[in-house]
Amino acid sequence: MGNFFDLSTVAKRFRFIAVLEAISWAFLIVGMVFKRLPEPVTWPVRVFGMTHGIIFVVFVIVALLAARELGWNVKTAALALVSSIPPFCTVLFEMWAVRSGKLGELSAAGSIDAGAPASATS
Repeated sequence: MGNFFDLSTVAKRFRFIAVLEAISWAFLIVGMVFKRLPEPVTWPVRVFGMTHGIIFVVFVIVALLAARELGWNVKTAALALVSSIPPFCTVLFEMWAVRSGKLGELSAAGSIDAGAPASATS
């Protein structure tokens, strides 16, 4: 899998932010549960909500940059953007993008690891 914190390419940055976006969703959901307790604790929603909002904006920017640099068609770019709305779907999109050859060297590395030749077309 390589180093998860290697952000040297747009595909690696996309993967990193997609996972962060999903993690921020998890923390936000936990915060919302704390808000519904009999003795409500509201600070987690404020903190995790702000964090999630910032990561969401960064994800949108990184997705648009990835679409441009990796040559995604409008359908793929739109799917990436829509994946940021439901919880955890950014990771599902990233997994699909790797498998379908949409994430450059990450897709090629996945093909090589699986024993299949790297595909240059998509």
